[in-house]
Amino acid sequence: MLTAPNIDPVAISLGPLKIHWYGLMYLVGFVGGWWLATRQAKRPGSGWKPEEVSDLLFYVILGVIVGGRLGYVLFYNLPYYLDHPFEIFYLWTGGMSFHGGLIGVILAMWYFGRKTQRAFFTVADFVAPVVPIGLGAGRIGNFINQELWGSVTTVPWGMVFKTGGPLPRHPSQLYEFTLEGVVLFLILWLYGRKPRPTAAMSGLFLVCYGVFRFLVEFVREPDAQLGYLAFGWVTMGQVLSLPMILFGGWLMWWAYKKTAAT
Repeated sequence: MLTAPNIDPVAISLGPLKIHWYGLMYLVGFVGGWWLATRQAKRPGSGWKPEEVSDLLFYVILGVIVGGRLGYVLFYNLPYYLDHPFEIFYLWTGGMSFHGGLIGVILAMWYFGRKTQRAFFTVADFVAPVVPIGLGAGRIGNFINQELWGSVTTVPWGMVFKTGGPLPRHPSQLYEFTLEGVVLFLILWLYGRKPRPTAAMSGLFLVCYGVFRFLVEFVREPDAQLGYLAFGWVTMGQVLSLPMILFGGWLMWWAYKKTAAT
């Protein structure tokens, strides 16, 4: 049995100004994504200019923050925020939804594509390989905050979280960091080493993330205000991930079929 490190959620405190680790992890994700995307843009024949990456990142950041927060409010805790509407803006307390953030990023990519006269999936395929660095950084933020831990377990690496009671739990934040951050990053970058049909990269991202999230949900404690939605094991995360898997699989099939027909 292990004990989760007791790290102060506030990384830097300067008088009334408090910078939280959670926010710093988002900064790491955005900066890392910008750096990787700029490298992609510099590749011969990429079709992108490095200076375009900064513009794209601006819209993506808006999509992540606004979509992620509103997604959490709507999907996971709407009654609470209807009673406490001003707390919707308390981003430093945590409470971001990947699926809401994905919707926000989709809208951001659509707008950027329209602005630059690029097809939507041209933009999405460019963005997809850099997303895992942000996902991984966000899960480290969850671990530092000691939130989103897993169910009670007897595995040797089970951790006691001060916010989760006296019993050891699955460190599901670290599982997600490994799968959604490290493994997904490697899959997408290895896949992208060769030219692929338009939309195939986006489809692979949706399938892999959806599968990884669906699996981790089996050992991740559901949000207390929601609990299990059906059969004593189905969670909101699984309900939201299943359409991603199905649509991503169809998207890859469509991308390769369309290429083969031309």
